[in-house]
Amino acid sequence: VQLQASGGGLVQTGGSRRLSCSASGRFFINYTVAWFRQAPGKAREFVSAVKYGVGTLYYGDFVKGRFTISRDNDKKMVYLQMNALEPEDTAVYYCAAASFLHDDYYCADQYYNFWGQGTQVTVSS
Repeated sequence: VQLQASGGGLVQTGGSRRLSCSASGRFFINYTVAWFRQAPGKAREFVSAVKYGVGTLYYGDFVKGRFTISRDNDKKMVYLQMNALEPEDTAVYYCAAASFLHDDYYCADQYYNFWGQGTQVTVSS
């Protein structure tokens, strides 16, 4: 599967942004799709994931109800709605996918073998 992330940009503190991850290829429904982010000088961090099949949702601890992930299997799209953005959310956001990923590994980037190119989100204070 090939992934393409979009929707990044500049937003003020407290604002919102919706990221999109477009997928191509077959059997998209069989893939867990996640969002990770990486800020300058920091390690890549798990943001959110939506499981294949049943669509169970997972979030990083820092999200605190501000972000919502969703997927549209017919359109092969995954979205990340981000609200109440803070300067600390500034990062490059990547979408990633893995087929039939075990529940124990949803937040571990090493288990995702397909990655999009990343989209920059900058939150100004």
